[in-house]
Amino acid sequence: RREMTLDVSDVVVGASRVISFFVDNSGKQEHNKSRYDPTQEDTHMELMQGRPVDETGRLEKEIRVYDLLDSLGIEYARVDHEAAMTMEACHGADEAMGTRMCKNLLLCNRQKTSIFLLMLPGEKVFKTSVLSKEIGSSRLSFADGELMERFLDITPGSLSVLGLMNDRENRVQLLIDEEVLTGEYIGCHPCINTSSLRMKTEDLINKIIPAMSHTIQVVTLERS
Repeated sequence: RREMTLDVSDVVVGASRVISFFVDNSGKQEHNKSRYDPTQEDTHMELMQGRPVDETGRLEKEIRVYDLLDSLGIEYARVDHEAAMTMEACHGADEAMGTRMCKNLLLCNRQKTSIFLLMLPGEKVFKTSVLSKEIGSSRLSFADGELMERFLDITPGSLSVLGLMNDRENRVQLLIDEEVLTGEYIGCHPCINTSSLRMKTEDLINKIIPAMSHTIQVVTLERS
């Protein structure tokens, strides 16, 4: 049995401080049309407040995110950007957002009966065997794109904690490494990787996640 050790080189990066990892069996990706031209020398990204004024061309799943946040009275900032899939491509969004760098991993057990969304610092290396033991699960591996779409209505490359709003049967369990909770702000995609949102960590924990009818299991992952 091969033990998996994960570090930031294992992930595909979304253009925000939250990094989305996936294993895509279908090869399907979905994104809005890029809202700025990355070939231009000036790729400065504007930090905007709240939802876009013009929602033309935005996917329904993205609009649902804004509807949820607005219904809860959540203050959030937004950056629109290209569908970045490398760390280099997300530097502009990093600077504009100013949020704590973390990554999202969708994991499952061998039988695919238990699905976990794990949020942890982007630079952290950990062993899946350690996480499995901490949460009392059998050996974990990466969930494929089909599971991501089925339970979170998110295509690979756009993995986000906000996708839990689409998990109405509570099939996905949310795990958050304790280090992620120490930052004042957190960044995530609005279920699509051509925009990134910044919101207060306390709002995510105390308002948004409960509104999505999910709970949090805080985990302590020692750095390998």
